[in-house]
Amino acid sequence: MTTAAINAAPSRTERRNFQRVRVKIYGRYMLEDRSEYPCQVIDMSPGDVAFRADNFGQLGEKVIAYLDHIGRIEGVVTRRLDGGFAMTIIASERKRDKLAAQLTWLANKHELDLPEDRRHERVSPRNPMTVLALEDGRSYQCRIIDLSLSGAAVELDVKPALGLPVTLGTMRGRVVRHFEDGVAIEFAALQREDTLVKEFSGTIG
Repeated sequence: MTTAAINAAPSRTERRNFQRVRVKIYGRYMLEDRSEYPCQVIDMSPGDVAFRADNFGQLGEKVIAYLDHIGRIEGVVTRRLDGGFAMTIIASERKRDKLAAQLTWLANKHELDLPEDRRHERVSPRNPMTVLALEDGRSYQCRIIDLSLSGAAVELDVKPALGLPVTLGTMRGRVVRHFEDGVAIEFAALQREDTLVKEFSGTIG
């Protein structure tokens, strides 16, 4: 860990003073060996973050994470949790101020605590059959259960990993939830109603 990184990392006393926020944010993280894994934030403050994840780094190992709604953060593994790990966030004072504002906004909106994103009304498209494609070239026939401007629930025989980038029809997104018969997908960007109607012959309320 460099002297600059140590100076940028908040002290233990500073971290205790940060307000932790429980939010459901998905993303991916990269360890020092450049291996990447999906993750979900359990709680987060401008000074540290706890992840639910299957693969942990070593204590003191540097981690770079890319989180939905937050962007890129980096830090150092401080402890292992049951089913995950926690890390200190290395950031400038300006970056921490931005994180604090983002977390406050997310907590106040409560938008990420809603099941597979209920920010927009969901409907069943008239043409529910489509193809779900993975980045490695595999693709699967699937049926859209319901659809909104921001995401979709699809009936699918396989369960791509949480956080995995996928393409539904021509819409890019990532897997955000598993359920018994399929997965929920959050689109990479808010879609236009006319685009979804043209793609899936649906009507969005």
